[in-house]
Order: sequence, then C-alpha cells, then structure tokens
Amino acid sequence: MKFRIGHGYDVHALGDGLRLVLGGVEIPHTKGCIAHSDGDVLLHALCDALLGAAALGDIGKHFPDSSAEFKGIDSTKLLKRVVELLLSEGYRVGNVDMTIAMQRPKLRPYIDSMRECIASCIGIDVDSVSVKATTTEHLGFEGEEKGVSATAVALIYKE
Repeated sequence: MKFRIGHGYDVHALGDGLRLVLGGVEIPHTKGCIAHSDGDVLLHALCDALLGAAALGDIGKHFPDSSAEFKGIDSTKLLKRVVELLLSEGYRVGNVDMTIAMQRPKLRPYIDSMRECIASCIGIDVDSVSVKATTTEHLGFEGEEKGVSATAVALIYKE
C-alpha cells in the first residue's frame, strides 16, 4: 500500500448573531464564523489535509470564495466532493485527527456528533475520526473570542 499524510489549517473571525457550525454540527452560541460558505473551520481544515495528502492543491483552488456557487454552502458538501476527488484518484481515507481552538462555548457536548457527521461524509468508521477541542487560556485571537481556528491531519492510501 502507498500511504500519504496531509495537514490542514483554517481560521475564521467570529461575528455576533451568525451561525456557528463546526464539524457539520450547528452549535448554539452568540457568535458565528464570518465566511463566504457556512464557515466550518473544522471541515475546511480537513478538506485541506485530504487535498494536501494527495497533492491536489487546497480548498481555495477547488472551491474559490469568489464563486457564487459556494456562497453559504454547507461544508459537508465540500468535504464529500473532496472525498469523491480522492476516490477518483484511487485514494481511500484511513483516519483523520483534528483540533479546534476556541475559548467559548465548551465543545465537548458536540464532539461525538461531529465525529459521526465527519465519518458519514468520508465513508469511514467513527473510530477512525478524532476531534478534539481546546481553549487557548484566553490568549490570542481564539482566547479573546475574536476567532476560531482548526488543524487537521489525514492519512490516505492506495492499495
């Protein structure tokens, strides 16, 4: 088998009164991501990790924020398209590991739902999907509640 890994990172500013969607799950909060799409930083980082592992560019190449087609789009649709692209190149996803950095709200109650959503989008077992959340102890833009960031690592392979 041929194994490859990829890394992804995304960040969005937070704005009052917007929807907060992370890992395909809407989370009740007073702030949400300012973005062209639904602003799901976790899925955007994951898309970049998967695309990077296959050396297929980044999310902006495939889904430009200048395109009306992607205005307000549900990022699970983007993730599914990335997986279809990988499959067309002969790759399968082995596992993924992601971290969200955000001061508030506490994300632990939503982690399992995120894992299930991501596993369903990718077509892998939920035990191959890791989602973690951390605060930054009130440091940086995440700690000051000005934004949210996410990192992702993905293993893909060809048999």
